[in-house]
Amino acid sequence: MRTIKSVYKIGNGPSSSHTVGPFHAAQIFGARYPEADHFRVTLFGSLAFTGEGHGTGHAIRSALPGAEVIFNQEETDLPHPNTMRFEACRDGRLIGSNRMFSIGGGSIRIENEASEDERLVYPQKNFAEIVQACRDNGLTLAQFIWRMEDDGLRASLTAAWEAMKDAIRRGLSAEGILPGGLGVARKAKLLHEKRCYNESDDVTMNRVIASYAYAVMEENADEHIVVTAPTCGSCGVLPAVLYYMHSERGFPENEILDALAVAGLIGNVIRTNASISGAECGCQAEIGSACSMTAAALASLYGLNIDQIEYAAEIAMEHNLGLTCDPVKGLVQIPCIERNAVAAMRAISSVNLSRFLYSTRKISFDEVVATMYRTGKDMDEKYRETSHGGLARLYRPE
Repeated sequence: MRTIKSVYKIGNGPSSSHTVGPFHAAQIFGARYPEADHFRVTLFGSLAFTGEGHGTGHAIRSALPGAEVIFNQEETDLPHPNTMRFEACRDGRLIGSNRMFSIGGGSIRIENEASEDERLVYPQKNFAEIVQACRDNGLTLAQFIWRMEDDGLRASLTAAWEAMKDAIRRGLSAEGILPGGLGVARKAKLLHEKRCYNESDDVTMNRVIASYAYAVMEENADEHIVVTAPTCGSCGVLPAVLYYMHSERGFPENEILDALAVAGLIGNVIRTNASISGAECGCQAEIGSACSMTAAALASLYGLNIDQIEYAAEIAMEHNLGLTCDPVKGLVQIPCIERNAVAAMRAISSVNLSRFLYSTRKISFDEVVATMYRTGKDMDEKYRETSHGGLARLYRPE
């Protein structure tokens, strides 16, 4: 498996597959052909159907000013649902082209080329092998990660954590209507400040955590800086829970970084053996993965053992199986923002169950990851980030 550093990418929302990945791909292609006087980029599959709402064209033109962006919704025989064809021209003549794929979480793959982050850091292929390595060496998951990764991991996780905190703070202070035409108002500030007179401690915790998730996702929807965790569409789940544990429960920064590392390892296992792309496997691959990462992070933060951590991650994924990706108008707003808040609370519930019931579990984390991938492949295309089904088809703005 690759480094967990590539699970967390800092960039502009609203979509890691539709903005962060294409922007990076455009940067790479532009650097290959500095002599070009014109660039043409054709988007296919999910990028063609929801790229306008996700701001894909804007992201590409930010890296390639003046580029011609074409949304090809007719071609369906594609190697990946997020396919892009880049072409460079000079004096009206084609001088170079590449086909690239935005494979989820802001990562890209260039056809017939090795990926930018394919260097193997972990010889283990799945979570079961990781558990065995930890037991053979008497290590916790966090200790195992720090042993396997290079010295740059701490700086990378620190940068990601700082960007997560910044997104929450900005989102909690911002007000107004999000762009895109749906008329969705920012709610994080209201949710954070509004308290019922008879509110219990549990209700307060859920409300505050939900406000943090809303804050990050509203920043994402406004195309501001967020961190993929593992994607932009699910970037509010992990920061919401960890920020609450740090700011309200007093967990120190070094323990938060350990939890981020564990979450990154879970995301790494999922993307290696399944997918974190909504266009490939539906929202179960995004929110399901984020919920699973967050449950594992929180279980680790609480000092639970490796079996309890695995069970928390498994519960969180299992109960997101089949979750469709059906963004209204192709915007990462409905149901995406609210869904992040719900997933944050589900992650906490998963940890609470795992704490007491881990010895009774029947399903392994690897099995539920494999199930998610098969479910995603079986899912009808209209429920995989094309905005052709579900809420995207039935919702009619007033």
